[in-house]
Amino acid sequence: MKNQIIELIAKAAELDVDTVAGILEIPPKADMGDYAFPCFQLAKTLRKAPPMIAADIAEKIGEVDIIDRLEVKGAYLNFFLKKEMFVKSMLDAACVDNFGSSTVGNGKTICIDYSSPNVAKNFHVGHLRTTIIGNSLYKIYSKLGYQVERINHLGDWGTQFGKLIVAYKAWSSKEAIEKDGIAELMRIYVKFHDAAAENDALNDEARAWFTKMEQGDEEALEIWQWFVDISLKEYKQTYELLGMEFDHYLGESFYRDKTGDVVKRLQDAKLLEESEGAQIVNLEEYNMAPCLIMKKDGSSIYATRDLAAIFYRKETWNFEKCLYVTGQEQKLHFAQVFKVVDLLGNEWAKDSLVHIPYGLVSLEGAKLSTRSGNIIYAEDILKEAIEKVKVTIEEKNPSLEDKDEVAKIVGVGAILFHDLYNQRIKDVSFKWDKVLNFDGETGPYVQYTYVRCASILRNVPSFDPSADIDYSKLLDEEAIALIKEISRFPQVVADAAEKYEPCVVARFAMDVAQSFSRFYNACRINVEDEVVRNARVKLVNVTKTVLKDALDLLGIDCPEQM
Repeated sequence: MKNQIIELIAKAAELDVDTVAGILEIPPKADMGDYAFPCFQLAKTLRKAPPMIAADIAEKIGEVDIIDRLEVKGAYLNFFLKKEMFVKSMLDAACVDNFGSSTVGNGKTICIDYSSPNVAKNFHVGHLRTTIIGNSLYKIYSKLGYQVERINHLGDWGTQFGKLIVAYKAWSSKEAIEKDGIAELMRIYVKFHDAAAENDALNDEARAWFTKMEQGDEEALEIWQWFVDISLKEYKQTYELLGMEFDHYLGESFYRDKTGDVVKRLQDAKLLEESEGAQIVNLEEYNMAPCLIMKKDGSSIYATRDLAAIFYRKETWNFEKCLYVTGQEQKLHFAQVFKVVDLLGNEWAKDSLVHIPYGLVSLEGAKLSTRSGNIIYAEDILKEAIEKVKVTIEEKNPSLEDKDEVAKIVGVGAILFHDLYNQRIKDVSFKWDKVLNFDGETGPYVQYTYVRCASILRNVPSFDPSADIDYSKLLDEEAIALIKEISRFPQVVADAAEKYEPCVVARFAMDVAQSFSRFYNACRINVEDEVVRNARVKLVNVTKTVLKDALDLLGIDCPEQM
């Protein structure tokens, strides 16, 4: 019915359907109509006052079988649809397989660079944000038909490995690192910075070791690879706990033999300049600091390897877009790198390369810092969430089957939902009483709504989801309000992709859960009247499916019982 409304407006206003679709709204209140078409944007081109434009469109549309009435309210043309037809249309749409999906991305590839922890450093709470946001975007774009390449661009190359080699040889042993893994690597990394603050010669020694790595020194590379293997093993444990996977673990080291090509391209384009012995691309004309390509000792740097990665990904996957989910503190870095790609004559760089920043993370207000050692492991916070949910289960439902699995689903889901519920650019503070609340705007609340739907369906005799229903039995205000919320799902998925904002999906899931609660409280479902019962149970079933699909786009599972 929405498409029919769009076509009616487009014909009456002599606009293309895409323009109308981008303007048409769902009003915030039921007494304002089922759809509203604001006419502000047309005033300039049509040279008429918005209320006159709305009245003209209404007159041209006239009487239509799906419309109960049209109402001009200021600059808005409000559409009141025939309720039974509206309910049937919406529920029929919501019952199709993979509701909310699209073919807009068919034949197109999107690369998403996310998570990307620095090897030999622990996977802390700060890394959760990029991992959670990136995984959700992967699911959202997949829903729209895109082929998505999930890339973990590990920070596995750079001077920090020279520092670690120095620290390992000075203050650790093979046995200690094999025993304690990243914890030991972190201990000696912090110790190195403390010692280097007193003795700058250690920094020179670290740079020398990294130069050995760049030159292929066997001992240096053997120690480096060992650090990488130990780190990746621990990272994968966290990914498994989160229920996430990657298609490619292509760290910075993968591109070390490809940086020469980047330098040659820049030399051929006469973009390289020498500055204090280093090689740079001057970006002063674009109000940016220079992009450092090679240090004075001839070694590569982040930007060189990021440029190599972009060209590799374009040549390998011919991406429509390449998305970088990293902290907002890297905004300048990516602006510089993207501009260099553009200056090399690649027109696609302007629209295809996108930095997706996010805010900082804290636990109860405490900021996180790697060098100072004030660190909270991501795995620890996830396990603590699971343990806290276990305690709640023992208090409220001790006979629950599969308690450990349910606690994992709810605990991990609570962390994910808490992160994704707000705009990604905002800072996130984990507060347990808020994160794990079963009554507030939280993941457990939405999961509990799903569980309630599942319980209703188990307890209703002989429910057949494919059976015909009497749509006139779903004209209650609360039922229509719930159906309206559910009907937004396809647009929600599209909006989330366009804005790179999983919070659009998270808030939709919350709106559906809250609307279902109002419907559940107002309309008894398991009633004796079979016709009424079947209609209401059908709506419960649709709600359950949509909640599951929405939470899945956030990387969150749903237990059948809680």
